[in-house]
Amino acid sequence: MGALFFSSPSFATKRVVKFSGWCDHLKRRKSVVHCQTSGNGVRSSGVSSVLSERSMLASKDHSAGSLVLSPNGKDLVPYGPPSPSTTSFVEMNDGIGIDEFLRGKSFLITGATGFLAKVLIEKILRTEPDVAKIYLLIKAKNQEAAMERLKNEIINAEVFDCLQQAYGKSYQAFMLSKLVPVAGDVCGSSLGLEKDFAEAIAKEVDVIVNSAANTTFDERYDIAIDINTKGPCHLMNFAKNCKKLKLFLQVSTAYVNGQRQGRIMEKPFCIGDSIARESNISEAQPRLLPTLNIEAEIKLALDSKEAFKGSTLAQKMKELGLERAKKHGWQDTYVFTKAMGEMVIDQMRGEIPVVIIRPSVIESTCREPFPGWMEGNRMMDPIVLYYGKGQLTGFVADPNGVLDVVPADMVVNATLAAMARHGGSGKAETNIYQIASSVVNPLIFQDLTSHFYEHFKSSPCLDNKGNPIHVPIMKLFSSIEDFSSHLWRDAILRSGLSAMPSQTGKLLRKLEKTVKQAKYLADIYQPYTFYGGRFDNSNTQRLMDCMCEEEKSKFGFDVGSIDWKDYISNVHIPGLRRHVMKGR
Repeated sequence: MGALFFSSPSFATKRVVKFSGWCDHLKRRKSVVHCQTSGNGVRSSGVSSVLSERSMLASKDHSAGSLVLSPNGKDLVPYGPPSPSTTSFVEMNDGIGIDEFLRGKSFLITGATGFLAKVLIEKILRTEPDVAKIYLLIKAKNQEAAMERLKNEIINAEVFDCLQQAYGKSYQAFMLSKLVPVAGDVCGSSLGLEKDFAEAIAKEVDVIVNSAANTTFDERYDIAIDINTKGPCHLMNFAKNCKKLKLFLQVSTAYVNGQRQGRIMEKPFCIGDSIARESNISEAQPRLLPTLNIEAEIKLALDSKEAFKGSTLAQKMKELGLERAKKHGWQDTYVFTKAMGEMVIDQMRGEIPVVIIRPSVIESTCREPFPGWMEGNRMMDPIVLYYGKGQLTGFVADPNGVLDVVPADMVVNATLAAMARHGGSGKAETNIYQIASSVVNPLIFQDLTSHFYEHFKSSPCLDNKGNPIHVPIMKLFSSIEDFSSHLWRDAILRSGLSAMPSQTGKLLRKLEKTVKQAKYLADIYQPYTFYGGRFDNSNTQRLMDCMCEEEKSKFGFDVGSIDWKDYISNVHIPGLRRHVMKGR
């Protein structure tokens, strides 16, 4: 494919890296939407801040003089109240300066039509409308098509309702004055940009946010590599030509940590890191352990695409991705290719400051711009929907295991805080932030299923005749085999198969399809429902400590403050039913 960036002379002086030729309060008068900045899904009361003090949370779990894990994750240190000098520092803290950093800045955001990017764009424009420009890289055949997608998928999106209310008739003019659609593709070596347009953006951009990703767990290996691994390389090559660039921010996932176990610290990947080697170094000969060579993986994907032709191509490429991921210590193609993307960024960054945001499972907004907004089915949502409709009464999960969930607005707030913290420092370093709940506020699967049950017990879905669908408490199984047996028993019982022998064949085929879909979900999700890692977020908590009280209220992301019962039952599932099921 040639060089990763532009062939124009103005960019030729820059070093181009090659990898084998690729590389506040607003409220709607109607009761439909409440745009707010407090309450909902968090441990708070009245009109107090959605974020409770971490010290208050800590005091519930630790007494003075007890030992806690130090920030390095290795040592035990005394726990106690802050010293007077620390208290006085906190009281005098002017904060990070998030608003000040955003003001007048220009951004390039990829994956702009995605769920998280929309929440990010909305938050920036609502809290700091004096940003300069936000360039949105949109996959489209030309600028006209990109503009059409901007209007249909972003400007008209429900998440921007609060802004639409605030600006009224001038809303579209305001949005078009800030948002600039850019027809392009991170999979292209030059991002698919026209030369003049690329040069103009490179002169203006202060911050690059890469939120483009293919998040399908078992995607074709070649497709996942193109966007999740080669995409960051193409974007970093572009970044090296941005005259004013202050920060490159990569939206990754906490699950790039693969099959690591126990408390997982916030540390960057280096090129060629292999989790399989980490896990087995003490019990196997080094020569027997797989070595991760990203260039070789890319070549393998390309060669295999050529070799696997015909109707079996897609399935064989999916199988190849899962095989390569598991060989090197990752659970699926998605997180493996995202991890390789992080490695590429670290290898290429040079003097560019880098922040990598690693959220866990991103779900609906907790409070902003309004509680419960979401788009599309997130990770746990197909299970919720099947369960609520009475089609799934069990699943494969460790009852005492943890599902690490974070609301989208908290991820966005942490992203903006990290952006401001490091975008102004000028330090050529990589900073990792895991936005996760499994250490500070774990959501236990047994509790999660209870929240599902309580919600649908009080607000059942309706069947085709308008009758309420009553659901039992969800059963959790330790193996696919036990789950499969349960599926058949439950499906036969619900269908009355034994009572209608004349329709046995037709019903049996229908049941087979239902069971197959459920088993597919269970097989894909099993590495996550039995996940043995817990994501440390010490860096993220220290980032919040740098914020003043006003910033904590405006840009809070204390996942320890989330009341999971309230969030799941009263925020997330109602949001899922309204925005995804459309009230069905």
